[in-house]
Amino acid sequence: MKKKEKKRRRDQDEKMTVKSLGKPLLFITPFMLGIIVFTFYPFINAILISFKEDYRVLTGAFSGYGIANYTKILSDPTFIGAIKNTTQYVLIVVPVAMVLSIIIAVLLNSSRWLQGLFQTAYFMPLVTSTAAVGLVFRWLFNYDYGIFNFLMSLFGLKPINWLNDPTYSMISLSIYGIWSMMPFTIILLLAGLQNIDKQYYTAAKVDGAKTLDLFFNITLPLLAPTIGLVAIVNTMSAFKVFDSLYVLFGGKPGPAYNLYTVIYYLYEQFYTKMRLGPAAASAMVLFVIILIFTLIQNWIQKKWSYH
Repeated sequence: MKKKEKKRRRDQDEKMTVKSLGKPLLFITPFMLGIIVFTFYPFINAILISFKEDYRVLTGAFSGYGIANYTKILSDPTFIGAIKNTTQYVLIVVPVAMVLSIIIAVLLNSSRWLQGLFQTAYFMPLVTSTAAVGLVFRWLFNYDYGIFNFLMSLFGLKPINWLNDPTYSMISLSIYGIWSMMPFTIILLLAGLQNIDKQYYTAAKVDGAKTLDLFFNITLPLLAPTIGLVAIVNTMSAFKVFDSLYVLFGGKPGPAYNLYTVIYYLYEQFYTKMRLGPAAASAMVLFVIILIFTLIQNWIQKKWSYH
């Protein structure tokens, strides 16, 4: 009798489990469908297209599967140059934006005076149109009337043709990239700083710690998880640089077509030359590069957090 009672209760528990899972599954179904349709399927499709040789966009026909698309782009000097330019851009923009953002976030966190106003000011670029910001920067970089050349003239320096001289094109793009990356970085770092317990600083000050001691021994170690997260997000974003390049140089990859990035190369292969196979292959190469950088950053973050 007891065995039957236990079995009946177990069956009821199983039914309740299935019933209890029904509503959560129903709630997340639209989200999962969106992920499958707009993320998972395009990703798998891009992988397949990257291996389809002589793929035709309009008909979907192709001669067979192979690595011809990868061989083609990896032997293309323009694509190799795009990888170099993109990597150089990432190595300049991400560290500089991170250092400046940490300094500004610490200063904002230490001073409550007009903190809300400054936070709003730094957040505004995130909700501003890229085209509008690009036009503003084109004016700032203007050879004759730009503010940058005006400020340089105050120190007796010669004006620079920022947007038309290939020598300074990467510098111009990097300045724009640093400025556009800092608002998001500052907001996240400021949130991380505000979660640090103030008792750590109080105890350290009692022991005679100076400002730099507090920063390097308390702030940076406790902010390490946030810095790691922001670094990964910013790296992925920097590798996908396109809109700022397109707007800043009027739709061209630099003044002398010297500033190709991987995304611009992909854009040109697909939208201009209608070569979907090489475009998909370049996207897969970029995915692998970003994955490698992300794994390296994760490894560095774990080592830093451990110590």
